[in-house]
Amino acid sequence: MDIKTYGFIGLGLIGGSMARAIKAFSPDSKIMAYAPHRSTVDAAYKDGIIDIPLLKISEEFSECDYIFLCAPVEINNDNLELLLPYLNPKTTLTDIGSVKNSIHEKVKELGLEGQFIGGHPMTGTERIGYLNSKAALLENAYYILTKTDNTDEERLEDYYQLVKNMGAIPLVVPYLQHDFATAAISHVPHVLSASLVNLVKDSDNEDHLMKTIAAGGFKDITRISSSSPVMWQQICNTNSDNISGLLEKLIDSLIDIKLAVDEHDHDKLLDFFTSAREYRESFSDFASGPIQKTYVLHVEINDQPGRLAAVAVLLSENNVNIKNIGIVHNREYERGTLRIEFHNGRDLEKASSILMSNGYTVNFQ
Repeated sequence: MDIKTYGFIGLGLIGGSMARAIKAFSPDSKIMAYAPHRSTVDAAYKDGIIDIPLLKISEEFSECDYIFLCAPVEINNDNLELLLPYLNPKTTLTDIGSVKNSIHEKVKELGLEGQFIGGHPMTGTERIGYLNSKAALLENAYYILTKTDNTDEERLEDYYQLVKNMGAIPLVVPYLQHDFATAAISHVPHVLSASLVNLVKDSDNEDHLMKTIAAGGFKDITRISSSSPVMWQQICNTNSDNISGLLEKLIDSLIDIKLAVDEHDHDKLLDFFTSAREYRESFSDFASGPIQKTYVLHVEINDQPGRLAAVAVLLSENNVNIKNIGIVHNREYERGTLRIEFHNGRDLEKASSILMSNGYTVNFQ
């Protein structure tokens, strides 16, 4: 395997996960990183994920075969200018932003179209920062690549293979099409999620009844509101036309369904929910997609101390990797009280077999 040198400018959740994934498939690769907070690169160096912690954007980056711009969208443009004096023509320059128009325009302005390929790993969690990064975060996630007019096909093919080595699924998409698609499946849902949270906050009574009884359904659809406010402020600023246009369509749809509610239009209400259900259910046939498939099971356990730990230990002893585990405190999920999420279908199948063979009742989401 050709050993390469990788540079990261910014090392948060996604950048850290990518660095971990690179070290996992290529332990001998050299990784250098700069982050605004020294503690971030120090932690990554201590973990053995990066080999060269940097205090600033400097000449060391001229060694790199790849440089990943991993700061928020608007800051990536500023960092690109700082990087320019140290950029080697051999380097494939890329980013991880969920908006591509801004960075592509900056790259064109600086005359770097020949060595830039946009990148967007479509993965993440509500937790942020390097300390929450995991190589498995990339596994089976779509990783969008966006070419320029001058992208070299050999450079693109090399990047395509790198994405596969990290465990993700590469997909080449025109960058303007990417921005419209992500506005619909990611950016507008984040705006809607935040709106729902603020609606409850502003509508709740002094006893905070709504907050107290907010259960699985509300928490599921508003989980993404825990993401970085600064990041989403910048996404809205840089993808404003697409987000605004889709919000206008959403508002029209909400007005339409409000009218159906006001008029008790049974047929229209049924069609509205049926159409949404049928389209949403069609996503479950895909390992990845606009709503990435989750691998979840529910386990019925006795309400006794140590039962959660017993399940976790049982799976750990059988080398099953758990992505997330927790007690379901509300009764919306009547099938079980313990929710376990896995990174892939193999671990889900193995876990269900182990648990059932040990007498547990298992149900799937």
